[in-house]
Amino acid sequence: MTVYPQIRTSADLLKSIIRIDELIPFLQQQQAKSCAIVNTKLYGLLPFMFQLKKAGIHPVAGLTIALERTEDEILPLVLYAKTNKGYKNLLKIASSIAIRPQQNIPLRWLIAYGEDIAFVVLPFGNQQAWLQPTAQEALQALIQANKENLYIGITRANGVHPFEAQAVALAQQHQLQIMATHESLYLYEQDAFAYEVAQSIETGVKLHDRNYEQQHDHYVLPAQEWQQRFKDQQNWLDTAETLLLSCHVEISLHDVYMPKFPLLEGQTAAEVLKQEVQEGLQKRLQTNTLPKPYVERIQYELQIIQSMGYSDYFLIVADFMRFAREHQILTGPGRGSSASSLIAYALEITQVDPLHYDLLFERFLNVERVTLPDIDIDFLDTRRHEVIEYVARKYGKQFVAQIITFGTLSAKAVARDVARMFNFDSETLEMISKLIPNKPGITLQEAYANSENLRKWMDAEPVRHKWFQTALRLEGLPRNASTHAAGVVLSPVPLVEVVPIEQGHDDIYLTQWPMLEIEQTGLLKIDFLGLRNLTILDQIRKSIQFTHQIELDFNQIPLQDAKTFELLQRGDTVGIFQLESDGMKNALRDIKPTHFLDIVAVNALYRPGPMQFIPVYAKRKHHMEPVIMPHPDLTPILQETYGVIIYQEQIMRIANVMAGFTIGQADILRRAVSKKKREVLEQQRAAFVKGSLAKGYTEQIAQEVYELIVRFADYGFPKSHAVAYSIISYQMAYLKANFPVNFYAALLTNATGNSDKLMQILMEAKANGIQVLPPSINRSVRHFKVENGKIRFSLSAIKGVSQPFLQQLLLVRKERQQPFDSIFDLAVTLTTAHFQRKVIEPLIKAGALDEFGKDRATLLATIEGAQKQADFMRPGGDDLFDGAMMAFGKPKYSQASIMPEKMKLQFEKEVLGFYLSEHPITRMRAQFQQVNGTVQLLTSLKDNSYVRLIGMISEFRQLRTKRGELMAFVMIEDEFGTVSCTVFPKEYEQVAGQLCEDQLLYVEGFLERRFNKVQIKVKQITIQ
Repeated sequence: MTVYPQIRTSADLLKSIIRIDELIPFLQQQQAKSCAIVNTKLYGLLPFMFQLKKAGIHPVAGLTIALERTEDEILPLVLYAKTNKGYKNLLKIASSIAIRPQQNIPLRWLIAYGEDIAFVVLPFGNQQAWLQPTAQEALQALIQANKENLYIGITRANGVHPFEAQAVALAQQHQLQIMATHESLYLYEQDAFAYEVAQSIETGVKLHDRNYEQQHDHYVLPAQEWQQRFKDQQNWLDTAETLLLSCHVEISLHDVYMPKFPLLEGQTAAEVLKQEVQEGLQKRLQTNTLPKPYVERIQYELQIIQSMGYSDYFLIVADFMRFAREHQILTGPGRGSSASSLIAYALEITQVDPLHYDLLFERFLNVERVTLPDIDIDFLDTRRHEVIEYVARKYGKQFVAQIITFGTLSAKAVARDVARMFNFDSETLEMISKLIPNKPGITLQEAYANSENLRKWMDAEPVRHKWFQTALRLEGLPRNASTHAAGVVLSPVPLVEVVPIEQGHDDIYLTQWPMLEIEQTGLLKIDFLGLRNLTILDQIRKSIQFTHQIELDFNQIPLQDAKTFELLQRGDTVGIFQLESDGMKNALRDIKPTHFLDIVAVNALYRPGPMQFIPVYAKRKHHMEPVIMPHPDLTPILQETYGVIIYQEQIMRIANVMAGFTIGQADILRRAVSKKKREVLEQQRAAFVKGSLAKGYTEQIAQEVYELIVRFADYGFPKSHAVAYSIISYQMAYLKANFPVNFYAALLTNATGNSDKLMQILMEAKANGIQVLPPSINRSVRHFKVENGKIRFSLSAIKGVSQPFLQQLLLVRKERQQPFDSIFDLAVTLTTAHFQRKVIEPLIKAGALDEFGKDRATLLATIEGAQKQADFMRPGGDDLFDGAMMAFGKPKYSQASIMPEKMKLQFEKEVLGFYLSEHPITRMRAQFQQVNGTVQLLTSLKDNSYVRLIGMISEFRQLRTKRGELMAFVMIEDEFGTVSCTVFPKEYEQVAGQLCEDQLLYVEGFLERRFNKVQIKVKQITIQ
């Protein structure tokens, strides 16, 4: 039996590669009594404590720290929490260190937080700093403050340490106990090299550049080796064991830390909530006399919320939502199960009336299943941070933090990182990227098993095998910490009482524990989510206000707009939240929505599994097959979905109606059945059948309906979430149908940087009769804007036009308030500091300077002359300007041949990613009467349709079949998009060796769909 006082785990971000799931079996083999985690932050502490305890090993919460003696001198220490009080102090110490730039702690702070903490001095660390005369003052202070819990830790790495006698003498001098210790950074001795590579990745210093002594003694010692190393000092081992076993920390998983909403003296949260809900609902329903169902629902929800102690929570969320509204920060209509709360609707937390959509409060909050409520909020992503900053200001910096998340070394990332540390060249790195598939979640072992090319490549050189084995050992380890995209935690007590924190961004702290561990502590977590589609909605709203002088209130948009449903029935849903995939478009064309609830249904059904019921829903809706109910009594529950169970709430209603379950019990049934555990299924079956029999149903009917519930439990989607998110879908569809120019302008702005997406949207806008104006140096801005019912191209979408240049251009345009009339005027105004070829050339190629009335070739030829003019005109400019460029005091454009149309289009593609003026294919179409399709039309055709089309080669890849024959994959592009063509050997033989990019092709073949994408199996291919 032994103990392990100094284990660092892989949670310490590449400072160790010891994984808990590997460590625990090892400790059990050694019959370990106790083990301490001593990372440099408290990363990984909770999983360590809980998993070791579960394995029957006594866990100890520890921390490795650097004690600051002077600015230049630090002293290494290991700390152990002896009690729960010591654990709380450990949280404060870890937090204090992590918010200091130096990442260490002053002596006075350590002593202040030192109660119930054991200090272990590491005399051999940092070049024996503790043994130096300068450290004796600090040691004396620790002795005075905490002598009974102060130890000297002696390690015998690579044999007895040369300074061991001095360390023993120091302990004897001050009558301090000595304990045996050993810092473990990797599990087995053979892991030393993998650990060194991990260190290289962390520091960014390649292996051959690192100055380190190869040591193989930081592995976890087997019990026998502990005894062997310290056989002459058994008492040191005993001291270590006594210390670790004396540390008792119990971390509770049952505490709830509900923050308090600031109230006036004499007020209670329950009273204030009740009053705000009453007033809010009266405002919502525009009546002082609330209908009876609303009164009853409000009373019911308030009673549950108050009994569970959540009144403050609702007031907090309502308050920051009020802040968002007052500052015109667009929020979503709701998210998840919170949309089923009438109180949330009354407080304007959500925009969904749950009574109107028969949403069940128990799906959100259930006294029979006690969990913290979860109100997640969507904000437009560009202003989400403003709301978080407001919450931090209101409740105090110590009580609010964002939540940490950890990035791990995925298969491809670890393969490349290890290869870099091995100093593989860039071509090899590129090869590694190609050999490991871009499949989410793929492991190196999978890649190796499935890729013959990878195996062959590795067999070519022995070093590649070493690279692979090292990468395998490091794969999946936490690599870096970042901020969770949404999570914010609020606490009624300073956070450091409950969770360690560190420095975050924007003066808001970051927790040292990720989401799951935060929830385990009982702290309240709220997700502040940034939703890009809300940003697009906000941009469209502002654009409409500017161009139409209409202040659009999204909550007042009519839900029965004819134009909107016509658009949805056509599947014209590019750019519409949740509805723009090809599969979703087909589903909409089948269902042909006529009511908002059809959108809710299709959003819930369009997922793996329930997708099979889309045709059933569509046929029943259009009376093409009868609506069959499992039992007539279920008609009120299932009639809106034509007898198809789509929502979790329907399952709950069925259990309530047929088996007499309370809605709370029905929610437990729904959750239990979805887990598919046999014993749970049978327990719930017995309860359901018993309840059904008591209500007068036959056992056969009860069994049949229960089987139906089991079948649909996996498929059931929360109706509350489907309704809330379908509101966003509908709003975007409404804007596209009624304000298409504003809609497409916003869509294009948000696609900037993705030329394929930009081209797709531009083509669709043009197909819908919307004119897109070319970029203009005088009229274009950063974004795509609406101009006289047309869309003006954005300057940001031109490759090579930097944001600093745009900022300066817009500034001088605003100051001068008159258009530029020539390239010389532009150059002089911008000055040579900003008028530079690298940015002006892309503008000319894109056509942004066409309004000067000169050919683009002439403009390109004149850039240098314009620069000289600007230099000549600047204050204090010299007289180097070429007089030949002047005519009667005015600069002259340089002479150049007119730019050929083909070159003009090629330049446009170079700087925009596509042809803006006119696609070359457009002109060619008249010559190909036999063509029966475009890329745009392909998606509406059935599989195996025979198509004839023309296009330009955008890329192609030649390869050999298993029989050694040549074939190719060719990507061709027309004015509407791109499609992949598979050219098999027989057909490829006609054009082999002749294909190149930008070449015009005529292609015939059969259309097929693979992975939801259309492609063509070529039967005839001709170069034009």
